Parts: sequence; C-alpha cells; structure tokens
Amino acid sequence: MAGLACARRLHAAGRSFLLCEASDRIGGRVATDVCDGYRLDRGFQVLLTAYPEARRLLDYDALDLRRFYPGALVRHGGKWHRMADPFRHPVDGLRCAFNPIGSFADKLRVAWSRIGGFDFSRHDPGLTTLEALRADGFSAAMIERFFRPFLGGVFLENRLETTLRKLEFVMRYFARGDTAIPALGMAEIPRQLAALLPAAAIRLHTRVAAIVGQGVHLENGEVIAAKSVVIATEAGGAERLLGREDARVAFNSIACLYFTAPFAPVSEPILLLNGEGAGPINNLTVLSAVSPDYAPPGRHLISISVVDPEAAAAPDLEERVRHQLAGWFGADTRAWKLLRIDSISRAVPSQRVVSEKSPRIGKALYQCGDHCGIASLNTALASGTAAAEAFLDDFPRT
Repeated sequence: MAGLACARRLHAAGRSFLLCEASDRIGGRVATDVCDGYRLDRGFQVLLTAYPEARRLLDYDALDLRRFYPGALVRHGGKWHRMADPFRHPVDGLRCAFNPIGSFADKLRVAWSRIGGFDFSRHDPGLTTLEALRADGFSAAMIERFFRPFLGGVFLENRLETTLRKLEFVMRYFARGDTAIPALGMAEIPRQLAALLPAAAIRLHTRVAAIVGQGVHLENGEVIAAKSVVIATEAGGAERLLGREDARVAFNSIACLYFTAPFAPVSEPILLLNGEGAGPINNLTVLSAVSPDYAPPGRHLISISVVDPEAAAAPDLEERVRHQLAGWFGADTRAWKLLRIDSISRAVPSQRVVSEKSPRIGKALYQCGDHCGIASLNTALASGTAAAEAFLDDFPRT
C-alpha cells in the first residue's frame, strides 16, 4: 500500500518509476482471495473511513463501502450484551448503559473520552494500553469484558502491551468515521490505486534480492539502474534489503478461520466479542451480513479471529473453535464448513514503542511502510506519499 501511494504521487508529478512486486498481485498484506464464490480477505481487515490519507487517495463511492454497526455484541455470563456508540445510536446507548459490560461510570467515561477526542496526552507516553486504561479510571470489568477483546482484535495482541499512542490513534479514528469494507473485498483498495498507474510501470513476480548503491538487484540476476530507490516493504523486508539481517523486528500474529454456514448466527453487520476470556475466539463477524457479495446466494461467510499465539498454534484449533461456537450458538454450528485458516505470523508490527522514521535513509534512498509510524493503513499511505515528496524535493526537474 505504501508503494502504491508513493507511485501515485510520482505519477501525478509526471515522474517515471518502476514498482517491483515480489508476489503475483499488488497490495501487500491487503488482499482478497475469491474461492468458490466466497471473498476471503487475508485475515480480518477493515477500513476506517476517517483516515485522512484514505479519504484523500480513495474513491469511497467507487469502492461501494459497506458499514459495520458502530458498536459490538459482547459475550459475558452466557449471554450477548450490546455496546453501542451513544452519539450515533442514542437509544441503544441508553439501553446498554447498565449492562454488565463495565459500570455506568465506565460508560460515562467512554462518552467523555469520545467528546475529548480520546486524548491520552496527560499520561506518561511510555505507558502501555492496559496501563493507560487503568490510569484513566476504567474498571477491571470494562477492561476485561470490552477493551481487551476489542483492542486485542485491533492490535492482534490481547495483553494490551501496545503503546498508548496507538490506543489514542485508533480510538480517535473509530469515533470520527465508519468502520467499513469494500463490497467486493479489501483487495479493491490497492486495485483502485493501481488502476490509476501505467500498467507497464508495475512488474509482478519481481523479487528484489539486494540494493547496491543505486542498483536494484533482482533474484533472477537482473540489475535495474535507477536515479533513486524507495523501499516500500514491511519492516522485516526493509531491514533485509538494508543489509541488517540481525535486526530484530517483532510482529503480532493472527489465525483467521473462515466458515460457511446455511444460516447466520446474527443478521446484523456487527462485531461479536468474547468478553468471557475463555476459549480461543477473540472476535467473530458475519461478513456476508456486512456485504452480501462476500458469499454466494443462500450462504453466509463467518470470520473468526484468534489472536492468542498459543491458541492460534494449537494443532486442534478448529476443534476448540467449534466447541466454543456450539456453546455460543448451539449444536447447529456443526453444519458450518471450514473454508480456510489463515495463519499470518507477520500481520502487523508489534508496537510497544512507536518509532517515527524519516523517509530519507541514505543518498537517493528512501523508505515507506506502516512501520514508519503508528502501524495502520493510514500510516502506510502517508509514508508512501512522504517518500515521493522527499524524492521530488531532492531531485527537482531542471
């Protein structure tokens, strides 16, 4: 995504470029596979429509965005309890004010934080998300039953060790806009960006082995000479191309299970959270309830996220998930068919600390990617544009 944003800016400036993509498609970790009429994103992914870079670069109408309900159903005490954004659904907000997912004071605290733009600047910037929530006065019940599964699904780690800077960032953009997916899958986002670029400027199946000076060495032995080079990869790939093989790059992982079912456990386009703390499932969504195009007619597509690394690596993961599903929705879930398990070990950078990285890393050498700031789609797009701007400043037209 960062490379596409960089290419978009260079193309707008009338500068020539070549985008080398190692795989058979553009988009990096933002991908969708079409399997027997089902659209399976590579792991559960969403677009936050309030992201400023996404709003600037993407045509939301053309993406035909389908919105999630602004809230969640939380499993606790053997029942489902609704959590709603009181500013968008005031009636639902009032109804959930006294549910057991946190205290009434917790609900007021969330509303007050939302009014203030989720500003955590009064806290030590070195705090983790868990420490910041506690420092803000949220009860253990609210943290364990709502924040841990909700933010665990965002950060892809349920210990809430992610920096409070990312907590502030994601909560702000969840509040400012909608959570959505393109009707035909998340891959429509990079596809839209690439459609605006010259086809000859994108080379697929072109893996870069090394960067030597201003020469790009491909694995097939070809060397491409360039005025400058932009490394637009995930953090590990960037370190490898910079010759830092020993650099430690930590990632959070996820196992995403896709099931098809003849019936949907819920008919709403809403996120379901495990607020009980037991079992492998962190969150569940009926994607076909959000966008019917995700499944063939008469069928439903269910996405289940497992973010606990031990649970995700269990050899009997499907069996454990099915046992939990039966407890939630009954024995009819035995009719659900597993379509695929996506085990993604390098899903998002692990950010106990955020490093703001300059786009310039050497003479005529630049970088971009979600690792250049608070890891997000917005950061990927913004860093790509920043790398292009740095090049345009360094190499103005004569």
